[in-house]
Amino acid sequence: AGAAGTLASLGSRGLDVQQALCEELGLGVPVSTWHVARDALAEAVNFLGLVTGSLGKIALDIMMMTSTEFAEVYEPFVKGRGASSTMPQKRNPISSELMLAAAKGVRQHAGLMLDATIQDFERATGPWHAEWMAIPESFVLTAGALHQAKFALGGLIVDEARMATNLDISRGLIVAEAVMMGLAPQLGRQDAHDVVYDACRRANEQNISLADALSADPRISSRIDRATIERLTSPRNYLGLAPEMVDRVLASAAR
Repeated sequence: AGAAGTLASLGSRGLDVQQALCEELGLGVPVSTWHVARDALAEAVNFLGLVTGSLGKIALDIMMMTSTEFAEVYEPFVKGRGASSTMPQKRNPISSELMLAAAKGVRQHAGLMLDATIQDFERATGPWHAEWMAIPESFVLTAGALHQAKFALGGLIVDEARMATNLDISRGLIVAEAVMMGLAPQLGRQDAHDVVYDACRRANEQNISLADALSADPRISSRIDRATIERLTSPRNYLGLAPEMVDRVLASAAR
């Protein structure tokens, strides 16, 4: 559109020339000159920041769940991949590490692009040069993160037995809410909270299961039997609508 974006050098046919050029290149025709209107470019990179941010969250969870203390999931096994030169027992989550690094890089570029939207007058003297770094690298990092996510999630190894073991670490305390809500119809919401709170404290102090602590309390055992208590204190019975939500998420996206 010329030096100042007015198409003055093309006379009265400037808009026609612009449209013909855009059609030949397969581009949209801008409604106005955009020399210093950089919001579309900033939006594109910030969208990539959202994509890699989601991948980074997945990566962080995988890395934590891969640790020895959790040991619930593992990236697909490839001989030699993720090994350590000094610790042969290691199986590092390489894809997740790369995804997280990419997310951090794109997030910084997203901020840089927002900074570059503030440009002077009709033709900037420098801010747009920052885009030369941020835009191409953001696309490269995002493509790399998506590639790693496809590999990691496509063959993710899930140890369901270890997950169940970890859920049982709290000896039923993790689902104390379920017991409270189960008792609420008999005791009332607040009283149910108080008696379950007392039982949780005893379970912690005496290092016993929540089921045992609940059964020892006559305020509870007189109203619900042991079988019901066992059912209420099992995390497997307190998934709520999580499975339905997963189905809704999968159904909401074209595959």
